[in-house]
Amino acid sequence: MNQTETKIETKNEIKKESIIKRLAHNKKAQFITVAIIVIITVALGVILKQLNSRVYTDQADIEAPTITLAPATSGVLEKILVAAGDHVAANTPVAQIGTQIIQTKVAGIITNVKNNIGQIANPSDAIVTMIDPAALRAVAHLDEDKGLSDIRIGQHATFTVDAFGSKQYEGIVDEISPTAREGDIVFNISGQRQVQEFDIKIRFDTSLYPELTNGMSAKIYIYKAL
Repeated sequence: MNQTETKIETKNEIKKESIIKRLAHNKKAQFITVAIIVIITVALGVILKQLNSRVYTDQADIEAPTITLAPATSGVLEKILVAAGDHVAANTPVAQIGTQIIQTKVAGIITNVKNNIGQIANPSDAIVTMIDPAALRAVAHLDEDKGLSDIRIGQHATFTVDAFGSKQYEGIVDEISPTAREGDIVFNISGQRQVQEFDIKIRFDTSLYPELTNGMSAKIYIYKAL
């Protein structure tokens, strides 16, 4: 180390000592320093407590059970009376198969039609599918090792949907699937164990959130019981 570098290092050490001495004799600075440390500590504690008090997943969407309408007996598909996207009331005719008129049982939204006019339709064929908007749920697809054991019916939940940015919606846990989702097995990398994925359904007041529709992607927080 040459003489110039030695001088610079000595000046830096003197400067550091000077700052420490000033802080040692400046009670106001000491108070501010302690206050900042306390605030940071409290904030970290709050963040950790919040993280430990809820279960999060971004593997979620808005869903409603699919309602299928099919003939009671086989026959020729004569007419389709609705189109995908139609809002229909209960007891609305949707198709004619032979002499059978297929009607809705509940009000809802038509999601798909099988427009094979002139072909044979069997009781196993879904000629029209629809959903009941009142049955919409926010559905979390949760790995069994990501907090599933902490979730109970009735717990409070909040969620956002990608289509509406940070707008927050509220609901409660309505159903926990008793069986894993088919075809959604993943592996724990560390142990190469199969990890099953389960559905957690969040009920919300659909009348408060009419903008939510079937198929929207969501992110969900479920708050653990205290």
